[in-house]
Amino acid sequence: MSSPSLAAGESRSSSLVPMLIIGVLFFIFGFVTWLNGPLITFVKLAFNVDDVSAFLVPLVFYFSYFFLAIPSSSVLRRTGMKKGMGLGLFVMAIGAVMFGQFVSMRIFFGALVGLFVIGAGLALLQTASNPYISILGPIDSAAQRIAFMGICNKIAGALAPFVFGALVLSGIDTFDQQVKAAPTPEAREALLNAFAAKVHMPYMIMAGLLVLLAIWVVRSSLPEIKPSGANSEAEIGHDKGGIFSFPHLWLGVLCLFLYVGVEVMAGDAIGTYGQGFGLPLDETKHFTSFTLVAMLAGYLAGLAFIPRVISQQGYLAVSAVLGVLFTVGAYVTHGYASVAFVAALGFANAMMWPAIFPLAIKGLGKLTERGSALLIMAIAGGALVPQLFVHLKQHFNFQLVFLLLMVPCYLYILYYGLKGHRVGQHVS
Repeated sequence: MSSPSLAAGESRSSSLVPMLIIGVLFFIFGFVTWLNGPLITFVKLAFNVDDVSAFLVPLVFYFSYFFLAIPSSSVLRRTGMKKGMGLGLFVMAIGAVMFGQFVSMRIFFGALVGLFVIGAGLALLQTASNPYISILGPIDSAAQRIAFMGICNKIAGALAPFVFGALVLSGIDTFDQQVKAAPTPEAREALLNAFAAKVHMPYMIMAGLLVLLAIWVVRSSLPEIKPSGANSEAEIGHDKGGIFSFPHLWLGVLCLFLYVGVEVMAGDAIGTYGQGFGLPLDETKHFTSFTLVAMLAGYLAGLAFIPRVISQQGYLAVSAVLGVLFTVGAYVTHGYASVAFVAALGFANAMMWPAIFPLAIKGLGKLTERGSALLIMAIAGGALVPQLFVHLKQHFNFQLVFLLLMVPCYLYILYYGLKGHRVGQHVS
């Protein structure tokens, strides 16, 4: 009989390669997802649209999760998680080609369709990879593993605005002035056409890399995991019933919906928030990276403290309290200080997904894929909460709107961390 320490060592070794492969996927998630912040600025100029239209970028991107997460779970039951991840990467490549092509042609609707297709591929990837990493080891330490994935995700996310800024948004303030000073409509259109065309090659290269990554994942040694065996209903004292017999899941879906909303507000909307103070575009285009650096710090703190010092649900509650405090700080300050508080929300938000996801799918057994799909649908919060912000700020003070949207979200997340994750469970 092997000793417990030897068995633990073998378990860590067997999960290392899958974690590294999934880590690469989360890097891709982060890079593509956090391009949305600078893309809002880009499409506003390239297509000459207002803030409301520019915020269609996160709307269509995150709505794709809502519409395609359930179909993704059906696809995964047929393909398995491994082939499903490869398929998701291939769909993302198609979306990248569409987006790059339509933007260079300055067809706004087509560009939005391209973003929707990219989101569709991500929906498939997320529906597979999040439960996979959650049940790769003990569910109670899943937040640690997801935190490692989050570090991969946010390193990529922090790089994305700088890479996109260097390739596409370089000298954007000067360009904006040139467009406004164009002597004729034809000259103005020529400037905008040249600006839009700058995005074509980066997205073609991205598409090629995604195809290569899809082939690598399908041919890799990534093992298949059966959720019904790794995430037993007995863990929560559940006997029988359908998906509606797990109230902690449905409360978690709402929690994740609100979480993604506040995460996108702190990340993608921070540039627009800074512009509300009249800060220059050449500075605001990088603000998303500051939020993501704060998130990296939050992930490192989570890795250090969960579960050896505090449980994942306890850390979730602490994070929600920090979210309220930083939001109030943003409201009572102005200019760069206020923006700094918004960026600090990245630290508060960091460990929310890693905590909410495993708490919500705990004990779902054979329904794990369906529960995961419902949680992925909740990513639509990233579409709706920023839309509320961009519409309401036209009529009310943008700092007040930010406060009134964010604080209730954090208070519900606090409830889920303290009590909501246990509702309907029959074990301590």
